[in-house]
Order: sequence, then C-alpha cells, then structure tokens
Amino acid sequence: MQTQTLLLTWKQLTLEGLASKAVETCTQYGIRILLALLFIAIGFKLTVFALKIMGKALKRHEVDPSVTGFLLSFSNIVLRILILLTAANGLGIRITSFLTVLGSAGVAIGLALQGSLSNLAGGLLILILKPFRVGDYIKTEANAMEGTVTAIDIFYTRLKSNDNQTIVIPNGTLSNSSIVNVTKAQYRRIDFTVDISYNSDIKKAKDVLQSVIKAESRIMTDMECDVFVSALGESGVAMGIHVWVTTEEYWKVRWDLLEAVKYALDEAGIEIPYQTVDVNVREHS
Repeated sequence: MQTQTLLLTWKQLTLEGLASKAVETCTQYGIRILLALLFIAIGFKLTVFALKIMGKALKRHEVDPSVTGFLLSFSNIVLRILILLTAANGLGIRITSFLTVLGSAGVAIGLALQGSLSNLAGGLLILILKPFRVGDYIKTEANAMEGTVTAIDIFYTRLKSNDNQTIVIPNGTLSNSSIVNVTKAQYRRIDFTVDISYNSDIKKAKDVLQSVIKAESRIMTDMECDVFVSALGESGVAMGIHVWVTTEEYWKVRWDLLEAVKYALDEAGIEIPYQTVDVNVREHS
C-alpha cells in the first residue's frame, strides 16, 4: 500500500513538473515570439518611413528617376532582410549557422534564383548604360511590347501603354534584347508616301505638297524637308515626304499633315488612285 502511494505521488510530481515546465517554456518563447513580431512590424514601418525620406533626398538632389527607383527598391529588400535576421537572432536562432548553411547551399540557390539574378544584373546594366530612362517611350523587339517607362525596379521595368495598361518586363529580358528608344532624341522625322495617278502632273503635285509643308508651323524649317518621287507603283506614282518635328509633337503633326495633304490634293484636282477591278464578260455564240 505504501509503495502504491509513493508511485502515485511520484507520477503527480512528474506530471506537475512537466506541466510547469511546459507553461514556463511556452511563456518564455511566447514572449520572445511576440517581441519578435512586434520588432518586425515596427521595423517594416520604419523602413517605409526611411525610404520616403531617402526618396525625397534623392529627388531634392535631382538624382535620375531611374536610379532613384532602383536604389529605393534595392534598399527596401536589404532593410527587410536585415530586420528578419535580427528578429530571428532575438528568438535564439543562430544566424552564423544559418549563414554557413546558406553559403554551402549557394550553388543550389544560385541555380534556383538564376532568373532573378539575371534580372538584377539586367537592372544594373540598364542603370549603368542608360539605354532608356523613366519617361522615355520604348519598343522591345523580343516580345513586341511598347510604352512609356514609368519605373525601373530592381528586377522589373514597368511601362505604361497608350491605352493606359501597365506592362511589366523582366530586366534580364530588356538587357538581352534589342530596344528602340523612340523619344531619346529631341527631333523625329515624319516619313510617309501618298500616291497620285499617272495622269497627274508630278511637278504640280510637288508644289501642292510643298505648300502644305510650309503652312504647317510645327515643322522644323531649318531642317531638311523633302518631297520626291518615291516609287512608280502599279496603280500610281508614290510621292514621298520627309519632314522633321519635335518628338513630343510627332503624332499630332503626322495626323494633321496627312489630313491636310488629302484636302490639298483634292482641291488641286490631283487624283489619288485606288485599286479597281474591271470585269469583262464574253459572250459565246
């Protein structure tokens, strides 16, 4: 009977000890976890605040918007990683051991993040070589995308299309493909042709087209303006026009010029040919 009582007492003490130890452990690590989460939340908030200050400072010093966006994106990632590592260290996780394991697995991680590293390197190349900047209108031949550059981030470049869609392109793709920067130069040349019939007077047509060019005040008169015979087509003579305008006014001038050319040729009685089909019916007796 005494032995049974001792065993029962021992079990009670053991259970009480385990329960007490469990409560103590949960309390200890629970507080650590709550403090770590609080530290992360505050750290992320301070990161956002610091990035705003950094952005204003870069803007005040007139740093290129492309460089500003990249630096802010890169700093955001670095600061958040440091906050997470510090929080992990506060929980008792040995960061040195973690970094050692991370270094040993560097090859595998590098292969897994090959695309991301390529985009990071591509972003650095874009910032260094500057084939385009924020505000430029570019066309990419790799995926036939085009639009105005709104941001150059650490991994991606964002474009805004003419119909207000957001296009996100990896920096690695942009750095390894051909890019047409439409708005990099101050001036652009408008090139187009208009057909006149073979019965029309070419000299008269050239005079009419020259008068249209002179009437357009937005055309750069101090730069070369050409009106010439571009080709002899199947249904008419192709008259070519080359004029220079500012890049900002390119499309407006082009549209207005095409409309003015049509009205001027009609008023001068110069025919603009169009394809017709003659159908001959033969009667068999």
